[in-house]
Parts: sequence; C-alpha cells; structure tokens
Amino acid sequence: MRIDILCLFPEVFASPLNQSIVKRATERGLANIVIHDIRDYTHDKHRTADDYPYGGGPGMVLKPEPIFEAVEAIKQQLGACEVPVILLTPQGRLFSQSLAQELALQPHIMLICGHYEGLDERVCEHLATDEISIGDYVLSGGELAALVAVDAIVRLIPGVLGSEFSANSDSHSNGLLEYPQYTRPQTYRDWSVPSILLSGNHSEIAQWRRRQAILRTAKRRPDLLKKGSLCDEERKWMSENLLDPR
Repeated sequence: MRIDILCLFPEVFASPLNQSIVKRATERGLANIVIHDIRDYTHDKHRTADDYPYGGGPGMVLKPEPIFEAVEAIKQQLGACEVPVILLTPQGRLFSQSLAQELALQPHIMLICGHYEGLDERVCEHLATDEISIGDYVLSGGELAALVAVDAIVRLIPGVLGSEFSANSDSHSNGLLEYPQYTRPQTYRDWSVPSILLSGNHSEIAQWRRRQAILRTAKRRPDLLKKGSLCDEERKWMSENLLDPR
C-alpha cells in the first residue's frame, strides 16, 4: 500500500514513521509512505503556501495552487487517476476503526494536512474525495492527525501484524472494547490472574473474554453497544452483571 502525505512540516514525520509497526511494515515492503512538502510546489522565491482570507478575518489560509499541483504531479508520476484524496480537517467525518479498515484495503491513498485557518474551499470542492477528523478538537495542523490515521491504517494491512487475529481482537474492531489482558507473573502484589485464563479450556476462555469485553464496554462506553452484535442471552447476562456491585 502506498500513502502520500502532503504537508507544510515534513519533519514531523521523521521519527514516528521510523518506529515499531509502521517501520517494520515499510521495511518489509508492505507499506510505502512518502512525505511531500507543499512548499515544493510553489513558484515564488519565498515559497508562499498560504495567504490572507478574502473577506477579512484572523489567520492565514492554504493556497489552492500548490496543493492541486502536488496532487496532480504525484498522480502523473505514478500513472494513477482514481486515488482517494483525503483532507485531514476538524470538519471531516469522524475517523474510526471501521474507516481504518476500509482505507487499509486501498492500494493507494493521499492525505492532505490542513494548517492555519484551513484550506481554500476549492481544494475541498474540486480535489478532495473525502474529509476526515480524528476527533472533536482542533490541532495546530493536520500532521499529527495524519500520523494517527497512518498508524491505524498500516497495522491493518494484511501481513503487517504478527498474527492475523491481533487486529480482530482490538478495541473497536467488533464494536466492543477489548477484554482485559494479563501476562506473567501469575501473582503480583497479591493480585492474581483470573483462574479461567490458566485453565487451558479455550472455549471457556473465549466466552470469558467475550463477556468481559461486553461488560467493559457497557461500563466505559455504553454508546458503542449499539454497534456490538449481542444476542439476547448476552444482553441478559450484561444486565445482571451491571447490577452486581462486584
């Protein structure tokens, strides 16, 4: 999978993209992440990528010309036409695990990082194919949002994680939060690992994990239960255990 990122501050990506899972994915040829400085597509000696907003108001707005030219140049270089061009903006649809899964199936995407007061609306109307927000808050720029999106997407590319089941059990992958996890030592400061996890009974462990995921979601993020496919028996069990003070 190829991911092109267009931004004003390419230095932001140097360290995060050279760590952990994303680094291994690129080293193994499963992901190719290319950073582009929008200023490289300007045509004045000051490399001007922004200007004052028409109609007045505070801040600066990213100019359309270098962004259009950057996207068009990349497409021409690769011989690509139909590529998702995604703006990272607080006005976009909310980024989610299901959206990450959807984008991970694409062979190629482009991410455009907004900055300052935003981008010229003509980029949104005539260039971008989608707009994504990582949350209901405002960052100084889209670079950090792009890193979040890239990390979430790359780990879902087939072959990136050590086990094909790792991503399937993550929080939000099935509409529920992940069940509690434990490792050695078996007892730490008088706190013991639940005995069911030591039983070797895989069907009972699976049921315990499923129920713990349901219970944790009900307590911490009840809004997510609308997405979780719970059967009647599980809903009854959940109701009974939510009333249990233990």
